[in-house]
Amino acid sequence: MHGPRDSDPGTASQGPGDPGPRSATEGDGSVGYRGVTACAAVGISYRQLDYWARTALVVPSVRDASGSGTSRLYSFRDLVVLKVVKRLLDAGVSLQNIRKAIEALRSRGVGDLAGITLISDGTTVYECRSPEEVVDLLQGGQGVFGIAIGGAFKEIEGSLSHLPAEPAVAGGEEPAVAGADAVGDELAARRARRRAG
Repeated sequence: MHGPRDSDPGTASQGPGDPGPRSATEGDGSVGYRGVTACAAVGISYRQLDYWARTALVVPSVRDASGSGTSRLYSFRDLVVLKVVKRLLDAGVSLQNIRKAIEALRSRGVGDLAGITLISDGTTVYECRSPEEVVDLLQGGQGVFGIAIGGAFKEIEGSLSHLPAEPAVAGGEEPAVAGADAVGDELAARRARRRAG
């Protein structure tokens, strides 16, 4: 990913319109979202989500699947990155260039992501951290479309308002459930996998 100017990567422009994380649970990994919830929030198929996780494009940061009976848990930040990937794909950016852009975004915290706008000419993806950088790119003829990541935050928050989250369990273990509840959870997981395709 390219930046239009040399500036300190540790500083993000947090203006009054930048949303930033809404609560501690959204950015710190204390809650996670299962694959089917991530798909519903982002607007992608389970097949896409699975492919992106298996090819390490977007790996769930709360918990990755580690065998039979475990499921991936995505953080709020992961969902925002998934939304950005979907938008870049929809705009015709190649998966190779998307992978480069996502690599550059991985090191960013939730607050930093909120202040970034991605601009692309369909081939190269540029990272802008201020309105001035966006204008500079557009005046130079380098931009065709842009993605304000703060806007993706708001969309994901709206989608998640009616979708389930679950607490992240330390050590990557599934919570222990006894008796009939365990059977119900397994059956629910199987039904969800069948519905997802």
